[in-house]
Amino acid sequence: MNTSLKALVWASLCLGASAYAGEEAIRKALAERMPNLPKIDEISKTAIPGLYELRMGTDILYADENGDHLIEGSLFNTRTKQDLTKARVDKLIAIDFATLPIKDAIVVKQGTGSRKIAVFADPNCGYCKRLEKDLVTLKDVTIYNFVIPILGADSQTKARDIWCSKDNLKAWRSWMLEGAVPPRTMDSKCDVAAIERNLAFSRKHKINGTPAIFFEDGSRAPGAVPAAQIEKQMQAATGKP
Repeated sequence: MNTSLKALVWASLCLGASAYAGEEAIRKALAERMPNLPKIDEISKTAIPGLYELRMGTDILYADENGDHLIEGSLFNTRTKQDLTKARVDKLIAIDFATLPIKDAIVVKQGTGSRKIAVFADPNCGYCKRLEKDLVTLKDVTIYNFVIPILGADSQTKARDIWCSKDNLKAWRSWMLEGAVPPRTMDSKCDVAAIERNLAFSRKHKINGTPAIFFEDGSRAPGAVPAAQIEKQMQAATGKP
């Protein structure tokens, strides 16, 4: 091995050892001083010397290499004007669209249905109703509506009655767009477990509010996003209009 190659290997080993030492110091300091801190899943160096990223599930904190200081908040790149923390979290909370349990969704196909989005919504959510008015205007899209009753007992009742309707899509849109209360379900064979599965899926993927829209590339948009923005994000997700 020539001298320059030896030097390169040695430098790499030193950097690796330094990063490991920093991680160990942070874990030791925080375990002793902040025992109630959530479990740290991953510690990695940032582009800023001496600053480490701490990942706990999909939550991000920052610490110095000794664990003496803990920082909560967003890290910005002033040159690119990018919120680095948000970009990181967006990657962590992205989902594989193919893993969506579509059998538990109320599905609507508009036009060719060639593009796809998934929407998590509560039947009593005002913003969800506002979003529904925009969703009906979208062209050539398949919409998977996952009903998650998170706003109380009445939401649970309406979710069950809508899901168990003979035409649950008609019941869903009639309620969301026109306020037509779905008839009480008397079908004892209806698989209401689908609603519980939707709730479990939403908890797993940190869908803490409604509405939440997911696109084919796994990205999400929280809130009542206007139709024009949904179109833009669908194009970005698929690479085609």
